Amino acid sequence: MGIINRGTLSDLRGVVRLAVEATVGVTDVVEKMHHTIQLGHAPLGVSRAEKTSGLTGFVYRSIRGTTKLLGQGFDAGMAPIMTLLPETTSNTTRDAVAAVINGIYGDHLVETGNPIATKMSFRYQGKQLDTQQPNALAEAKGKVLLFVHGLCLNDEHWTRDNINRGEALAMDLGYTPIYLRYNTGLSIAANGRELATMLESLLSSWPHPLSELIITGHSMGGLVARSACHHGSELNHDWVKHHQKLICIGSPHQGTPLERGGNWINYAMDLSPYTTPFTRLANKRSAGISDLRHGCITDGTQDFIPLPTGVECYVMAGTLAKKHSRIHERLIGDGLVPVDSALGKSRDPARAFEIPESHQWLGFETGHMELLGHPEVYAQLRDWLQ
Repeated sequence: MGIINRGTLSDLRGVVRLAVEATVGVTDVVEKMHHTIQLGHAPLGVSRAEKTSGLTGFVYRSIRGTTKLLGQGFDAGMAPIMTLLPETTSNTTRDAVAAVINGIYGDHLVETGNPIATKMSFRYQGKQLDTQQPNALAEAKGKVLLFVHGLCLNDEHWTRDNINRGEALAMDLGYTPIYLRYNTGLSIAANGRELATMLESLLSSWPHPLSELIITGHSMGGLVARSACHHGSELNHDWVKHHQKLICIGSPHQGTPLERGGNWINYAMDLSPYTTPFTRLANKRSAGISDLRHGCITDGTQDFIPLPTGVECYVMAGTLAKKHSRIHERLIGDGLVPVDSALGKSRDPARAFEIPESHQWLGFETGHMELLGHPEVYAQLRDWLQ
């Protein structure tokens, strides 16, 4: 049995907070449904339901109050104990679960100060990179290859079937591989802005003259990378001058129909007062997920942001089909991202990316997650990097 450390207890506190918030949220939904039925609402129309009153209202208030009180008591009791425990140790399973929770509720975790919230960091040789530590980058080279993961994932997901082809690729071609870990539930713009700032800080203290920076992003990671380029240029960051290539693997540049479909379902549920309460739960999805609807990379806007200038851009897509199919390419793609979206194509010429055919790659019978470990993907990456 492993030793309990600060990280374990911190995770427990975070899970308890989420459980308390979930219980209170479900109680609110049930109470509003209860009141809707009491009012005898018509099947369609705007809900007039509020909180219940009398004995019924007292019961719901008691459930909420007791749940919050127990949660606050547990949280307060655990806080002093944490100082007595050893430091956090990394755990692959824990990190994977935390990545999923952050992807779904990441912005809420930050807003409520939940300790499960992931802080953006660079990873090097399997550990969090701390440039303040002596010799932290003793083996670093002047060429940097940065990997940015996708929604609900973390840097460890670049390893597939115990093989990290990205690591091998970087080492074979003389690059220093750096990985980003971040809270994918935050808005893409927020993550892009923070990545731009962190890159400026990291590369300004790089131990060797920087000759080349290449960024490779999978899924949402490609959008975060584009957002970082956009914000880095606006802020006149130095690292932008060294950025030579951007490679996006299965990134929804033109959005994803799955998120748009989820938004339409919420709209339909709002039409009836009997289903409206459930949209509160459905709308809890994170800002990061919502941004995927249209591929937004800037704050609160769907404005078209072109690819970074002065940077060679490459795009990769997968399709579950065995051969070219317009249905698959426009709607299905790799199961999550349509081919056209991943390749930056749009029926609106003003929003389409002008990417040479030689800078595009399409893999048949390839799912979204399979792109991370597909041998042909890395063969193509090697060709582009050389």
